[in-house]
This record gives sequence, C-alpha cells and structure tokens, in this order.
Amino acid sequence: MLRFSIVITTAILLSGCTWLWTSPRQGTSSSLVEFLYPGGEEPPPQAGVPHLLLPVRAGIAFVPSRHHDATLSEARKRELLERAKAQFIDRDFISAIEVIPETYLRGSSGFAAIDQVARLYNLDAIALVSYDQVAISEDTKASILYWTIVGAYFIKGSQHDVQTLVDTAVFDIKTHRLLFRAPGSNTLKESSTLVNSPEELRKQRDNSFMLAMDDMTGNLATELDVFRERIKTEGVATVASRDGGGAMDVWLVAVAAGLLVWRRRRR
Repeated sequence: MLRFSIVITTAILLSGCTWLWTSPRQGTSSSLVEFLYPGGEEPPPQAGVPHLLLPVRAGIAFVPSRHHDATLSEARKRELLERAKAQFIDRDFISAIEVIPETYLRGSSGFAAIDQVARLYNLDAIALVSYDQVAISEDTKASILYWTIVGAYFIKGSQHDVQTLVDTAVFDIKTHRLLFRAPGSNTLKESSTLVNSPEELRKQRDNSFMLAMDDMTGNLATELDVFRERIKTEGVATVASRDGGGAMDVWLVAVAAGLLVWRRRRR
C-alpha cells in the first residue's frame, strides 16, 4: 500500500511539474501588413498595370515572425517552402522559383526589402507567406491507467488543440501590386498524456503547419488559374514573352502546356 501511495504521489508531482515547461496556450505568428507597412504606414496608391514577362522568375519566402519560435525553425520553413515549390516548378510559364531565406527579409521591412531580394535573385514576382498558429493544451476529465514495473497509477490526460492559418500573397516586383492570394488552414485535436505533452505538442504543431501549407498550395493553384482568366477577361495584367513574342499568344501557349501536363498526370 505504501509503495502504491509513493507511485501515486510521484505521478502527481510529475504531472504538476509538467506544467512548468508546458504553457496552456502557445502561439506564433507573422504579419504581412506589419512587414510591408511598418509603423502603421498607409499603403500608397497603386498605379499601372503589371506587365509580366514569361516565363516568370518567382521567389517564395516566409514573412519574418515577430518572435522567435523553435517550433518553426529556419530549416523547417525551407522544407515547407520547397514542398510548396514542387507543385509549381514544372509549369512552362515559370522558369524558376527561388526559396528565399527569412534572414534576407529580417534585416529590413517594406517593399524596400522585397526590391533588394528581387535584385539579388533577379525576380519578377514574389510570394510572401504569413502565418498565425495557436496551440492550446489543457487538462481533460479523462484519466489513463498505466501499468509499469512498479505497479499501476493514473495520469491525467491533456487535450491538444492546434489551429493554424497561413496566407500567401503574390506581388509583382515592378509595380508592387498584389496579383492574387491564397489562404490555407488546419485544425488538429489530439489527446496525449502530460508525461509526453511537450514533445507531442511540438509534433502536432509541426504537423498542423505542414497540413495548412498543403491546403494553401492547393488553393494557390486554383487562384493562379483564376488569375490567368482575369488577365484575359479583365486585363488585370499584361503578359509577353521574354524573346519578344506576342503577349496573348505566349500566354495561351503556356495555358495549353499546363493543361497537357495535367492530362498526363491524370493518366
């Protein structure tokens, strides 16, 4: 009986100590508006119609976060961006997609930072990915019975809710105009024991980021198709070939090539 009481007491202490390193609510975020217009600046009036030369050289980068968060490291961010890049790199109207390290944008802000990166990588357009993630870990009423070599004891469960939102905005470099944007979201709910809470929560937050990015990537492909239609029907941009070909002709060729690739994949 004494031995069992010691085990129970130890379990309670371990459960209590877990909260020393696990906050009930954690989060990380980056803001596109704050990055582009620091200090509450007003966006300048946009003039001119974007003129895109095909095939386009594009960049993709995460908007720098306001606070350091080990959940989404620089290396992990690059992996997620490479995963998104792979869905678009084989399109004939895109010649290259450069993954831009966040550190290249962290030193400054606004379109001045974007222009500097664009000159470095020779970009025509850039996709900026902002995000907001909230992770909540709280006690549940459930208890889990564990059998160990020292006997049986109860440990309270924990409910981990992670909500992640990402948003990608694609800008024309020369005019600084927003071409199109695409959101992505994910919500995960998972129970785990408080003994493994920090590691389980970290894994869940990472998985939620990946799933939200995948959702965004699918929406981005859809918005790209919508943007192509708007060029033809609304004139939101003009396009031309880098070798001097006709604007609409080269765009139609790119569309046809994209459809051909899609049909091959369907087979």
